[in-house]
Amino acid sequence: MRHYDAIVIGTSQGGLTALTTLLSKLPKPLKRPVFIVQHRHPDSDETLLYLLNKVTPLNVVEAEDKAAIEPGNIYVAPANYHLLIESPDKMSLSVDERINYSRPSIDVLFESAADVFQSGVVGIILTGANSDGSQGIEKIKKLGGLTMVQDPKTAESAEMPQAAIKTKAVDHVLTLEGIARVLAKL
Repeated sequence: MRHYDAIVIGTSQGGLTALTTLLSKLPKPLKRPVFIVQHRHPDSDETLLYLLNKVTPLNVVEAEDKAAIEPGNIYVAPANYHLLIESPDKMSLSVDERINYSRPSIDVLFESAADVFQSGVVGIILTGANSDGSQGIEKIKKLGGLTMVQDPKTAESAEMPQAAIKTKAVDHVLTLEGIARVLAKL
């Protein structure tokens, strides 16, 4: 079985439902870090973290600038900040311009994770209403990582999964339960 060093997940409209379903099925202990970009309002509070921590025994925390990456933690990009992976053991935050009208941007996270972890990253696109994440999925696949997308038929908003599928850089199109099963086998 191939080894993966990190999991990156991107979602937008309908993401809370998708994330709670997916995270509730992840195994504990989780041996690798998980990074999440959920598009949300720039003034969002910590409600997302609170709700995600209720559905998983894993540690869900807000990503912090220059913080060390701990295996088994789930890092959520803060509202209005891009989340980047700087090295295998450090992340950073940025207020650079919006990408695809979004900050945080899924593409920013995915592309930086691909640069750092190369073939050791798993990229997952869930429900959402734009094309953010498609370029990042392409880069992850190009560098040898594993790519998965929520089946658009099961997504609250199918545009983001469909845009990723159109890149032809997706290894698996699965239900949320199917994605969780693949992650559990990793």
